[in-house]
Amino acid sequence: MRLLRHFIFLVVLAIIACLGAAIAGLGGLWYFGRNLPDYQQLADYEPPVTTRVHAGDGRLIAEFARERRLFVPVDAIPKLVEHAFISAEDKNFYEHAGIDPVGIARAVVQNLGNIAQGRRPVGASTITQQVAKNFLLGNEVSLGRKAREAILAFRIERAFSKDKILELYLNEIYLGSGAYGVASAALTYFNKSLYDLNVAEAAYLAALPKAPSNYNPVRHHDRAKARRDWVIERMLEDGVITQDQAKEALATPLTVVARPESDVARADWFAEEVRRELAQKYGEKRLYEGGLSVRTTMDPRLQAIGEKALRDGLEAYDRRAGGWRGPLNHISVDVGWPGRLSELGSIPGVLPPWQPAVVLGVTDDAAEIGFADGSQGKLPYAGLRWARKKLGTDSFGPLPKKPAEVVKVGDVIAVEPLGPTPKDGYGLRQVPDVGGALVAMDPHTGRVLALVGGFDYRVSQFDRAIQAQRQPGSAFKPFVYAAALDNGFTPSSLILDAPFVMDQGPGLPLWKPGNYTKQFYGPSTLRIGIEKSRNLMTVRLAQAVGMEKVADYAKRFGVVEDLPQVLSMALGAGETTLLKMTTAYSEFVNGGRKITPTLIDRIQDRQGHTIYRHDNRPCPGCTAPWDGQSTPALPDMRPEVIDPVTAYQIVSILEGVVQRGTGVRIRELGIPLAGKTGTTNDSNDAWFIGFSPDLAVGVFTGYDTPKSLGKHEQGASIAVPIFKEFMGTALKGKPAIQFRVPPGVRLVRVDASTGELPPPGDRNVILEAFRPGTEPQPGEHGSVLDGSMDEHEGISGAGDSAGAGAISGTGGLY
Repeated sequence: MRLLRHFIFLVVLAIIACLGAAIAGLGGLWYFGRNLPDYQQLADYEPPVTTRVHAGDGRLIAEFARERRLFVPVDAIPKLVEHAFISAEDKNFYEHAGIDPVGIARAVVQNLGNIAQGRRPVGASTITQQVAKNFLLGNEVSLGRKAREAILAFRIERAFSKDKILELYLNEIYLGSGAYGVASAALTYFNKSLYDLNVAEAAYLAALPKAPSNYNPVRHHDRAKARRDWVIERMLEDGVITQDQAKEALATPLTVVARPESDVARADWFAEEVRRELAQKYGEKRLYEGGLSVRTTMDPRLQAIGEKALRDGLEAYDRRAGGWRGPLNHISVDVGWPGRLSELGSIPGVLPPWQPAVVLGVTDDAAEIGFADGSQGKLPYAGLRWARKKLGTDSFGPLPKKPAEVVKVGDVIAVEPLGPTPKDGYGLRQVPDVGGALVAMDPHTGRVLALVGGFDYRVSQFDRAIQAQRQPGSAFKPFVYAAALDNGFTPSSLILDAPFVMDQGPGLPLWKPGNYTKQFYGPSTLRIGIEKSRNLMTVRLAQAVGMEKVADYAKRFGVVEDLPQVLSMALGAGETTLLKMTTAYSEFVNGGRKITPTLIDRIQDRQGHTIYRHDNRPCPGCTAPWDGQSTPALPDMRPEVIDPVTAYQIVSILEGVVQRGTGVRIRELGIPLAGKTGTTNDSNDAWFIGFSPDLAVGVFTGYDTPKSLGKHEQGASIAVPIFKEFMGTALKGKPAIQFRVPPGVRLVRVDASTGELPPPGDRNVILEAFRPGTEPQPGEHGSVLDGSMDEHEGISGAGDSAGAGAISGTGGLY
C-alpha cells in the first residue's frame, strides 16, 4: 500500500512537472515569439546585387555595389556547390524541420569540452536558422536571440520550400574579400562561374561561412586549406563525392586566381559618366543594389588608342612648352636608400607605367638611378634632353647639355622604360599641367566609342570632354558657312578678306577682328575661308547671313542652345563642350541627320528584362529565329538637321582643310579625312574636330583655369597631332572609304584658288560640290561680298548669293 502511494505521488509529480514544463515552454514561446520580424517578407526579398557595366565587346568595365553580390536562382546553382555547403553547414538540412536535435546534442557534448579548455562554444545552427539570423535578427550573441532564431526557423520551414531557403542562404551569405553570395565568391577567389568550380574550389567556398577572415587563402593559407580539406572529407562521408574525387580534391593546391587584365577594359572616365547617368535615371539605391546589367557603346581598342594618343600629345606639348618643373622629392642616398624610397609610398606625380626612382649618381652622359627594390638603371642624356628650364610665360632656357643640369644626387623622379629591357634605359617623366580630352563616336548612331577626359583619372576626375564648357574658336566656323550655303552662297562665292572694324557702342572700344597671320588676302572663295580659317571672311559672311540664322544653326546642331547674336560669336566665342562639338560634326558627315550621343546601348534589370535601349527603332521579326530570311529593313527615324547637299558641301570643304589648310599635317596618313582646327583668343583653347566617313573624333586641349597655351601654339600644333595619332592607329589596315556623295550634288572641276572653271592646263584643280544650277559657267566671274553697305539695299557686291539674310543699315562697318 505504501508503495502504491509512493508510485501515485511520483506519477502526480511527473504530471505536474510536465504541465509546468509545458506551461514554461508555452510561456517561452509566447515571450520570445512576441514582436518577431515578419518572415513572410522573405518571399519578396530581393538582395542587393552588383550592377555590372560592360564594354561593347562584353568585357567588364566597372562594378557598382554596396555589397558585391550576383544573384543566382537555386535552379541555376550546381548541385556540387549545394552539396558542399550542406555537408559543411547542415548535413540534415533536407530532414529537419528548422532545427537539428542531433546537431544540438553533438554541439552540447563538444561545448562541454570547449568550456573546460577555455574555448569559445560552437553553435549548432541549421541553414534555416542562419537565414533567420542573417535576414531578420542580426548577430547578437544571447540565449534570447537563439530562442527567437529557433522559433523563426520553424515558421520559415512551414512557409517556404527547402530549395527557396537554400537559395536565400547561398545568395545572402558573406564569404570574405567583399564577396556576398556564392556566385560573387567564385569570381573573387577563382575567377570562375559556379558551373566551372571543381570539388576543391566548391569545398573551399563552403569552408568560409563560419569565419571568412580566419580562412583567408593568402593570410592564413594553412588554416584555410585544413578547413577546406575538412569539408572535402565531410562531402565524402555524406556520399556526395566519390573516393577518387576526394583524393584528387585533397591533393589540389589552394590558390587564388586573380581576374586577368584582359578580362577588364579600363576606362575610368567612361565608367564614371555611365555611373552618373545610371544614378540620374534610376537613383542611387537601384544603381548600387539593383543588379543592373549595362551594355555600353565603348570599344576597348579605340578607348586604349584614345588614351595613349591624348597622353602622348599632352606630354609632347608639356615638354615643348611647359618645361621641367623639378624633382618630386629628395632623399639621402647613403646606406638604406631603398627603404627610404619605399617609405615614400605612393608618390603624386608617378603614374603607371612610370616608376619612382632616386638619382644615385650623375655623369656627363647619364644619371645612375635606383628603385625601391634595390635594383638600378640608367637615365641617359637622350631620356632627359627635353627638360629645359622655363624662365617666363613664353621663354625658356637652352636645352640641357648634360644630365647634371637637370637632376642631382638624391632627387626622386618619375621614369619610364625606354624599351622592353632595363638595358634600354629610362626616360624622365612628369605629369603635364595642361588638360585635354578626346571623344570618338559613330557619326551615324551617336554611339560614343571612346571617351578620355584628361591625362590620367588618378590625377583628376574632372571630365573635360563632357563637363568643361570652353570656347571652340574657329572650330565653330563650319556652322556659319553651313548657314551661308543654305542661304544662297556656294563654295565658290567670293568674300572679301580685308580689315573689318565695328563700333560696339558708347564707351566701348572698336572691335577689330583679325586673321591669325595678321595679313589680308583680298577676295577669296568661301571654301578658302574655312580651309585657311580666315576670321575676317567669316565675320563678313555672318554679317551677310545674319546672326539670327547663325544662332539657329548653332541650336539645330546642339552646339550652343542660346547663342548671343553678336558677330564675335561667329568666331567661336560661345561656350560648348567637346562632346557637343563632336556630335555636331558627326551630323555633317552622316548626311545632315540628327543624332543623340550615348554611352549606353542597353540596360537590363536583375531578371534580364530590357528596361532601356538607345536604338528604339521598330524591328518586326528581329526576335524570330533566323531561318535564311532576309535581313530586316529598319526605318531611318533620324530627323534632318540640314539638307544633305549642304552637309556634303561642308564635308568636302573640311576635307580641303586636311588637304590644303590648317590640318594639312594629317594629309600624310593618306586616307580620306576631314576636320577643322580651332584656336581661341590668346591661344587659351586648342581644338581639332574631324572625321572619316564612319568615325568622328574630337580633341580639345587647354588649361583647366584658362590661360595661354603659348604665343605660337594653336589647334594645328597641339590638337592635330593627337587626332592624327588616333586616326592613324585606329584606321590602320582598314580599307580607305571615300566620303559618300548624296543625290542632288553636282561635282564640277574648278580652280582651287578662284572657284572658277579652270583654263586648259590648270593644275590647281579640285572637284567642287554645287547644287544643280549654282555651278559656275564659262566666262563667269563671281561677285565679291565686300561688306560695303547701302541703307536700303543691304550688303552690296554680294550679288544673288547674299540672299534674304542681308542686313540693312551700316551695322557699324567701316
